[in-house]
Amino acid sequence: MTAPNKDYAANFGFQWNRFPRTQLDSYSGVPITRPRFLAQIGWTEAEFAGCRVLDVGCGAGRFAEIALSAGAEVVAVDYSSAIAACASNLRHHPRLRAVQADVYRLPFAPARFDLVYCLGVLQHTPDVAATIRALAAQVRPGGMLVVDSYHRGLGDLLHPKRWLRPLTTRLPDQRLFTFIEQWAPRLRRMSTAAGRVPIVGRALRRLIPVANYEGTYPLSPEQLDEWAVLDTFDWFAPRYDQPQTAATLRRLFVECGCEDVTVFHAGHLTARGRRVATV
Repeated sequence: MTAPNKDYAANFGFQWNRFPRTQLDSYSGVPITRPRFLAQIGWTEAEFAGCRVLDVGCGAGRFAEIALSAGAEVVAVDYSSAIAACASNLRHHPRLRAVQADVYRLPFAPARFDLVYCLGVLQHTPDVAATIRALAAQVRPGGMLVVDSYHRGLGDLLHPKRWLRPLTTRLPDQRLFTFIEQWAPRLRRMSTAAGRVPIVGRALRRLIPVANYEGTYPLSPEQLDEWAVLDTFDWFAPRYDQPQTAATLRRLFVECGCEDVTVFHAGHLTARGRRVATV
């Protein structure tokens, strides 16, 4: 299914078709996505077997790959042309259905999924509250809804992307990508060197506008550069960047008919709740 008016998500299609396999554990050889995903969902791998799962904003399929490997039936949805990367990466899984669709007009009957998750996406949607309502509508009574978001706090306010995004979001994707591809590896090395300065190194490292996972993930230097380009582009390209507070996520979940709501940090600020039988 082709989604209309993909302008606000076009950069995601661009980046995931340029980096179709970078963040897949099966490609990197490093278990980065699996532990994060299981911590956010709160299930053991055995609990996925036979479950009907909806992955909204699937990108290239990094989280869908984990759910599929645990035995779930997965419907993966993306608004952008990234859906092509997901379908290609996971084409060998017979329990995958890949659909290009708008989160606000999902082409499914309501309340049919055991688990609905939306990871790495919420802050980039035009209307966060409407997005959570649309996701919750797809969860069966007793099923689980899980989302995550950038955390709205002092750290986000001081992030260098905040003073650069007014410029970068005006640039065409290809021009911005070319610039980041050239400079991100250099900035990553500068960031690593700055981090070694006694006492103030951590603060200096944060001031350099590049995603640097050295010391965080056991990736090779080439992989670190690739992740730096990918995630730095992800900071600066999206039209929308709307971090959320724990209180807001909790309120929105309750308003959408979820109970046992927990909000915690697992990579990003994560909200998890169970859909009640009646709303």
